Amino acid sequence: MVGRVHSFESFGTVDGPGIRSVVFLQGCPMRCRYCHNPDTWNAEGGTPRSAEEIAREVLKYRNYFADRGGVTVSGGEPLLQLDFVLELFGRLKEKGVNTCLDTSGICYREGDERFERLARLTDLVLLDIKHIDEDAHRALTGQSNKNPLAFARFLDERGVKMWIRHVLVPGITDDDGALMRLREFVDTLKNVEKVEVLPYHTMGVQKYKKLGIPYSLEDVQPPAKERVENARRILRGRA
Repeated sequence: MVGRVHSFESFGTVDGPGIRSVVFLQGCPMRCRYCHNPDTWNAEGGTPRSAEEIAREVLKYRNYFADRGGVTVSGGEPLLQLDFVLELFGRLKEKGVNTCLDTSGICYREGDERFERLARLTDLVLLDIKHIDEDAHRALTGQSNKNPLAFARFLDERGVKMWIRHVLVPGITDDDGALMRLREFVDTLKNVEKVEVLPYHTMGVQKYKKLGIPYSLEDVQPPAKERVENARRILRGRA
């Protein structure tokens, strides 16, 4: 099985617990306005690599994983290459390696049996919920939020551990009412270990310029510390 790989990080510390090797896959069907990696969008880009080759590469670093670390597959949107992820995770689980998936859930399809296997092979899912409101989600990403929310419920029913992530963008995803509704949704899930608020940043703007892609949030600044703390209080159930 060959996948298209964007890049690789040997010692990641922010993409799941412990020290992790992170494989960034190429391709994404969403066009999030704040995306800082537009170079991952094109599904035909990246470098073709076999699952066997990637497994062999990441296993070089397993001595650094200790008890909590492992391998995270991110993107782009990794579930756009679901069959590749399944083979890679299968190889890693055979070696006793902790597996983590960083995804928006946009590619989830109810009734697709491959997701049942994915649930068995995945130790943790970092699920990025872009916006709890359907219309706002479409305006932000170009896609419905029905699949991401359904994927969260699917994972919860299968007992898969989740970290919910939410990017806080001033004027777009930081409305208190929407944050409360997201909190209410999270409260329906039994297997959420933590909720992370990721402050919007502008570090990807230069990539848009280099690729000749208009950046629609040119005038939006990162959120104030007070707004970030406010979102954390709401989403962690302390407001």
